Amino acid sequence: MPVLLREAAALLLAGGPRRVVDGTLGLGGHAGEILGSDAGLCLLGIDRDGGLVRAARARLAEFGTRFMAAQGSYADLQEHMARIGWEQADGVLLDLGYCSAQVDDPTRGFSFNHDAPLDLRFAPEEGETAAALLERLTEEELSAVIAAYGEERAARRIARALKEALPRTTGQLAAAVSRVKGRGRAERIHPATRVFQALRIAVNGELEHLDRFLRRFHRVLSPGGRAVVIAYHSLEDRMVKEAFARLHAEGFGTLVTKHALRPSPEEVKRNRRSRSARLRAFALKAA
Repeated sequence: MPVLLREAAALLLAGGPRRVVDGTLGLGGHAGEILGSDAGLCLLGIDRDGGLVRAARARLAEFGTRFMAAQGSYADLQEHMARIGWEQADGVLLDLGYCSAQVDDPTRGFSFNHDAPLDLRFAPEEGETAAALLERLTEEELSAVIAAYGEERAARRIARALKEALPRTTGQLAAAVSRVKGRGRAERIHPATRVFQALRIAVNGELEHLDRFLRRFHRVLSPGGRAVVIAYHSLEDRMVKEAFARLHAEGFGTLVTKHALRPSPEEVKRNRRSRSARLRAFALKAA
């Protein structure tokens, strides 16, 4: 279920864009809303997961040539645009959360609700699995990953337990973390949640991809064009906030959202995965 759907679409469409890039296409929820709002608009969707790209193509076939899709990373935005003859875009959207279809597929290892191979890759054919990463990293390196990307206080003890157990499935990893942390009455999330987050970020190089995007996106925006980013944890949100603030300070454009937008209580009730979402928008200076 797309998060902050109406808010993201309204911010992107405020300037009357003709060309929009959805850098995290997923199943096409945001893309469909954007395409359906304006018959003169074209959209390029990008996603690292080839299965999601194929599903989105089928879902959005009704829009014909107005919708184009490519498999790859949003960090390579300029290259994907060049392949279809675009030099600039009027709007760029990123939703940095993983797709529900990935979580719900028990073979992908994104959820500890299924005992599945410990994979966690956005693109199943790309890079090493989480199980391979656990085996390769030293205990010290693994502790640093869990502390930095999961903001987990028990990172050292968890890293030691994981190196001893070397889990190969999601269930084995969740059990190993639970043995270290337990689960108190005040615990609102599963004790392994932050560890899964940290490993997913490391396996997919998520912060590296976001950093590359934030350094380059303003080069492909048309005058007055907008970038909208939805982040789900403090590391990503901080990077977006600081990048937008830096571009504003350097005179490249303005902060459309001075403070991050949050989902309404009603949306959180409908979709618990939206509860941590934060949306920020930046507009390039008009000509």
